[in-house]
Amino acid sequence: MKTLETNDWMILNSIIYKIYTTENPLTMRQQLLEQMKMVLDFDSADFYLASKEEEGKLIAPVMYNCDEDQSENYEELGSSRGIMYSGKSLVYRETDIISDEKRMETEYYKKVYRPNNWHYSLQMILGKDKEFLGVITFYRTIGKDNFQYDDIFLLDLLKDHLAYRLYRDRQECNNGQEKLTVTEAAEKYGLTKREHTILRLLMQGKDNNQLCEELSISVNTLKKHILNIYRKLGIRNRVQMFKMVKERE
Repeated sequence: MKTLETNDWMILNSIIYKIYTTENPLTMRQQLLEQMKMVLDFDSADFYLASKEEEGKLIAPVMYNCDEDQSENYEELGSSRGIMYSGKSLVYRETDIISDEKRMETEYYKKVYRPNNWHYSLQMILGKDKEFLGVITFYRTIGKDNFQYDDIFLLDLLKDHLAYRLYRDRQECNNGQEKLTVTEAAEKYGLTKREHTILRLLMQGKDNNQLCEELSISVNTLKKHILNIYRKLGIRNRVQMFKMVKERE
């Protein structure tokens, strides 16, 4: 078992305090990944929420030193992802459930890990009361040693606090929380500036041709932006978008 130094405990206490007291959920998740660098050695990380609308779908990514949203790859290629949906919080290394030799031959490793120069990962599955709430993955680059049991112990200290925070946020949404403004939705779900602009124009009722002309982009580029917006918001169409977001600020 890991022996934590006084400074480690102080950082962990600060992390736990911010988990409960940071009002904006997106800010909380961003700060968490940044603070974790002080107690855990990793090179990249991502933090996804589980969609309430579509079981098994990952939305609203927050990333640390990652360039790309990997949610589609999680869903399509992650052979070990079934462990996420148990509704319980769990911390594990991917090498604990599949040998290193076999995982290097998987499509998931070839399409996600190798292009990013990652090799090892440590995952924190967040669940409560049989609900899958989210997942955090910490990555180490090729050439580094695997995560150790001490690292699992460290995340074990945090997993229930994070699961409770995500569960509480979800309950607040389920209890008739008001629609979000465009700006609130952009901040909460981590939309880029361009996605923020497109969401605002969509809420004004403009069609794709008008959007393409105003933004000077192709239809295919626009469709990619809209799909990214839907994925981050955990929705599938404009009807759900109008139910979730206010038409006016």
